[in-house]
Amino acid sequence: MERRWRLPIMALVVAALLAGLWAGLLRLGWGWPVLRPLLPSLHGPLMVSGFLGTLICLERAVALGIVGGHRLSVNGNWWLVGAAVTGVGALWLVIGLPLVVGQVLILLGSVWLTAVSLFIFRQHRTLYTAVMGLGALCWLVGNGLWLAGWSVHRLVIWWAAFLILTIVGERLELSRVQWLPRLSVWFFGAATAVFGVGLLLSLDLPDMGVRLNSLGMLALAAWLLRFDIARRTARQTALTGYIGRNLLAGYGWLGVGALAGLAWGQLVAGPRYDLWLHAIFLGFVFSMIFAHALIIFPAVTGLPVAFHNGFYIPTLLLQTSLFMRVVGDWQMVNLALRQWGGLLNALAILMFFGMVGLGLARGKKK
Repeated sequence: MERRWRLPIMALVVAALLAGLWAGLLRLGWGWPVLRPLLPSLHGPLMVSGFLGTLICLERAVALGIVGGHRLSVNGNWWLVGAAVTGVGALWLVIGLPLVVGQVLILLGSVWLTAVSLFIFRQHRTLYTAVMGLGALCWLVGNGLWLAGWSVHRLVIWWAAFLILTIVGERLELSRVQWLPRLSVWFFGAATAVFGVGLLLSLDLPDMGVRLNSLGMLALAAWLLRFDIARRTARQTALTGYIGRNLLAGYGWLGVGALAGLAWGQLVAGPRYDLWLHAIFLGFVFSMIFAHALIIFPAVTGLPVAFHNGFYIPTLLLQTSLFMRVVGDWQMVNLALRQWGGLLNALAILMFFGMVGLGLARGKKK
């Protein structure tokens, strides 16, 4: 797969991230230029599908040659089609062209990822490939509901499931380097089943479905905190320790989001909705991104990024600012704390990716 095709897709990923962050800050009430009327309402789709979905498609395409230690007989740049289609769909939304076209393009990207995940599962039948395949299917369902006109607050649980199942599936795969008790694997499977049943139930009984899904999510967070190798790697130094500490922080935030879902059930809007949503998407997902980016981005671009302790600055800023935001949401009256927490969230993300980008640029000169 030629690397020249990866860089334009990475540019689409960055564009979706920047537009999504801007839209999120507008939703928090910062009085900045709106650029286009629908942009604030596209914060979720741009971040989940435009940024994260495209990035996962690209990473999956680059890594497709090796699955579980077994080389697959696949070649050619057509494996990049899913990431390219999703990235163009996100750009379509940012530019302001007809919404439905962007939705269809993103839906097609999720069809591609689901098909690839099925192909991977057929080649290598394991619990973790099944879980990651279910994650891709959740993204497809969520995008289908979005195209069908469902409100984001009703379907966002499917987008969350896409990211959660993708990540926990990857962590289960990495856990093969250590011995896992058979009972722990059964617990993982049961937690995933409860999580999935809650998803399905949310289609007709949203409040009950969210609570059951959150119970499964809490069990998955507990499994990760107990059995993931991050418990050991967090005690080490350099990049290994950095990855482990980010992972543990993310698992903690996943537990916070699960407890919020259990306590409040289906939410439509407001501070509690913001707390539940961003504990998962910011606290869990972006902690995972900070943990894995220094491995994923060099693999995608073919350029090295050297780790240094400066990467702890955006990590600490993200965790501290998210705590500020959660406190502001919990109080339900402290709008300023919520707004500033959100702004610092965005700055932490931009700082981190700016440092990664600088590292890639230096790697290219060598």
